[in-house]
Amino acid sequence: MKIRHIIILAGFLYFLTACENSVKNVADYNTYHSEIIWVEELISQEKYEEAFIQYEKLFNEYDFIFLRDNKIASQISFLIGEREKGLIFIKKAIANGWELTDLKKQKFLGKHLLESDWKVIEEQYENLYNQFLNRIDSKINSKVQSMIEKDQQIAYKAYVIEDEQEQEEFIAKNFPHHSEEQLIHLIDIIENNGYPGEFLIGNDFWMSTILSHHNSQGIDYVKKDTLYDIIRPKLFEALTNGYISPYEIALIEDWKKTVLSEWKQSPYGYLNPPKISTMNQINKTRKAIGLRPVELRNKLVDIEVKTGMSFYLPDWVDGKIKIEEK
Repeated sequence: MKIRHIIILAGFLYFLTACENSVKNVADYNTYHSEIIWVEELISQEKYEEAFIQYEKLFNEYDFIFLRDNKIASQISFLIGEREKGLIFIKKAIANGWELTDLKKQKFLGKHLLESDWKVIEEQYENLYNQFLNRIDSKINSKVQSMIEKDQQIAYKAYVIEDEQEQEEFIAKNFPHHSEEQLIHLIDIIENNGYPGEFLIGNDFWMSTILSHHNSQGIDYVKKDTLYDIIRPKLFEALTNGYISPYEIALIEDWKKTVLSEWKQSPYGYLNPPKISTMNQINKTRKAIGLRPVELRNKLVDIEVKTGMSFYLPDWVDGKIKIEEK
């Protein structure tokens, strides 16, 4: 069992990730994510003005915009000199959960925002952020936060066990029952409220981490598990409805299928480096959930380096995804 991977996810990524109740018009978010990929293709070709136009068009077609996309659109706006539009995107991002402390750490925007801009942002911040707090389901948010904290606690207990065999025995004894209780709670939440991701609770990390933990318990457990099979179709339904992002689906699914293959395969190319011979299939799998091709991600990393912008790419892989020849 890849014990260390479970511990890293539970014990450390939780701290590295910042943490609608309202009626949302039914929309096909599979199309949304496909359009985002097209915008990213334009960015990778340094066609920034065209990307800006497509962002505006797309954002006018959907009631809910994922926070990451507002963050990127704000940077593209300042890059091409659309300052007022950039400020509008920043304000929309705050109203969708962008915390001021995180915004102030944004290096690219920090170089473009004037002192007067910061003054306006700070004056309006509380009202804007309250829009976010009023939109999300605070009760479900608290419930899911409690669930991820339980994951952290049991992972830490395993982490402090120095002997690897004892560590594995501890996890085998304690984690399955804990994880199954977590998923039963999740099924109840989904049935009554929908998938608790960015749209519902303002956080796109807690629940996907819990599900990834469940799917990373080792091949013997994952083979016989049936709870995730119950939840899986609900996740893809949530993807279409905008309750979950392609990144979450990819992380959750990659764990299960990589474990089942005994670490020989990684369908989305995150947990194991993809090979040239498997690239077509990996990109096909990624496209099916609205996730950019591996090559496009790597081009975006180059654009980040060149411009100083941040595209908030999943940090499960540092920088580019390495493609192995064999």
